[in-house]
Amino acid sequence: MRVPNVAPGLLAVAFAVGCTAALELEPSDADEVLARHLLEAPSPAEPGPYEVGFLYYGSGTDLRRPEYRDSVAFTTTTVDASPFVDLGRWADERNAYWGFSPDSFPRNARVWYPEGDGPFPLVLVVHGNHDMKDFSDPGYAWLGELLASRGYIVASVDENFLNGRIRGENDARAWMLLEHLAAWREFAADPENPFHGKVDLDRVALIGHSRGGEAVAHAAAFNRLERYPDDANVVWDFGFGIRSVIAIAPVDGQYEPADRLVPVRDVSYLVFHGSHDGDVSSFVGLRTYDRVRFTGPGHFKAAVYVYRANHGQWNTVWGAHDRGPRSGRSLDLRGLLDPEDQRAFGRAYVSAFLDATVKGDDRYLPLFRDHRLIGDWLPPTMYITRFEAAGFRPVADFREDVDVTRGSVDGVLLRGDSLGTWREAELPLRWRGTTQENHAVWLGWNNRVEGEDSATARPASYTIALPEGLAADWHLAAEDAALQFLLSPTPDEPDPRERQETQAQADTPSEESPANRPDPANEAEPGPEDEDEDEDEPVDLTLEAVDADGDTARVVLSRYGAVRRPLRMNVLRRPGWDEDRFRTMYELVLQSYAVPLRDFAADDPAFDPGTLRQVRFLFDRTAAGTVVVDEIGFVELGPAWWRARMP
Repeated sequence: MRVPNVAPGLLAVAFAVGCTAALELEPSDADEVLARHLLEAPSPAEPGPYEVGFLYYGSGTDLRRPEYRDSVAFTTTTVDASPFVDLGRWADERNAYWGFSPDSFPRNARVWYPEGDGPFPLVLVVHGNHDMKDFSDPGYAWLGELLASRGYIVASVDENFLNGRIRGENDARAWMLLEHLAAWREFAADPENPFHGKVDLDRVALIGHSRGGEAVAHAAAFNRLERYPDDANVVWDFGFGIRSVIAIAPVDGQYEPADRLVPVRDVSYLVFHGSHDGDVSSFVGLRTYDRVRFTGPGHFKAAVYVYRANHGQWNTVWGAHDRGPRSGRSLDLRGLLDPEDQRAFGRAYVSAFLDATVKGDDRYLPLFRDHRLIGDWLPPTMYITRFEAAGFRPVADFREDVDVTRGSVDGVLLRGDSLGTWREAELPLRWRGTTQENHAVWLGWNNRVEGEDSATARPASYTIALPEGLAADWHLAAEDAALQFLLSPTPDEPDPRERQETQAQADTPSEESPANRPDPANEAEPGPEDEDEDEDEPVDLTLEAVDADGDTARVVLSRYGAVRRPLRMNVLRRPGWDEDRFRTMYELVLQSYAVPLRDFAADDPAFDPGTLRQVRFLFDRTAAGTVVVDEIGFVELGPAWWRARMP
């Protein structure tokens, strides 16, 4: 084909436009979801009362980092990381560039600190993988300055010498963090050190980004061990007071201690991830979230999926180009959040989480249960959130066997009625070949009658039947007892029901007692959206609770959180690239819902939570759809979690 004689610049523009997919973003519901602010507390994203000081510590001899050579307030000794990292065929080149090898890694960091007497909690922040010559540790000043003003000592740790063309080194990243904590132990004990007596090593938090987000989980696990899992000849003596771990767009499983995914226990955990992450393309931090376990009270875990956030804008050095300076050739950057908006979310959630878990400020707990409470603090985009507090007891977590009729506790039975889809399966991740390492149940329904556009049948339902006595044993009559579960709609929709099936339903008595049957007033009414089978019809449903006397109470799911179909995204620039590379055009992230059992009693005063026998998902408010449900159970959250509620 002959190309017309046009200016080269215009030709390049025309080529770029022709090869770039149309920008596709989901319509935002932020104006509605974030329309209120009901949490009465000062914004955690606002600076605190302390003046902020700043200094460096490090080797004092660094070849490439003049701040760690010429500007250190005090020096640190090097550490031998050779058991944990192999530089491979790049060893000579890397060692020549840095001026040191893994047997003498420096402990360098930049520190923001409050001007005051203390002692103050200590927060270590660590970056992930990036061009090792484009130093990453300065990129978290937005966190360091804020947190220091609010009474934290914050050290952004230099691990740039672990960046670049090496793999499987996240154990080294974790170990280096613990060696920095060992240095802080020395600082606090040294009368000549400016931090003498000012550091509270019983109140420590770790924050990691990308590979650093995996490393902080390893560090929390290593902190409890006496020996290195991959070589027991390496003896440790850590045992620091790590209370909280925050993972920002983390990877997972790049290093596996003793060939297992890292277990994390008895630390509070926060993870967040952007939908438009062009580097870590799936929310794999959900896998770590799922593995966090609590053996006692006082901890919780939370996860947030941020629509239109990317990978690099959490670090001001990295910026919008998740795959390096030439990312614009492969990534579609047009739909990204403004970088300051993205970090404004980070300020609010990180600060609130640390105040709640490190300082014990329970005023911020409700925002982790329901982000709709803090509309004034969140940039106007869409969020999917989940949480779980210590003490949660599942009755159906779909892990234990392949029997879809049995729950996770002896005597718990699962029943479906008129479901077009009922199956248990592993939750996928968007990235092909990866999963969330967790199972859930898919429930699909279609209340329409085949061949009759305006007719609807009795709503489908899914029932969790509890054994006699469980409600009393688990104290479900307690004031703050709540039903809790994860749920997300999917784009799928079963076919309408066959007419003979709906006739059989009408002729055959239900297994459920008459008192347990749906109230006809709640049944889906035929309407234009049903006739058109509009796939964008909002998804909602009714939750029913039935006690031992057959008293039935109902609440509507959407009262307790946004019920949103998966958020589609195009991360890659060229048409069709996302479809070719990824399993789906969305990430299946389930939303947490917590429903106080007293709300059921408010609907029907005769209902007694202390004798609860059934919980039912009644698919009566949307004619057809599919939802994925997981982690159905009960928890007594305590009054602080309910300090603010949606009406």
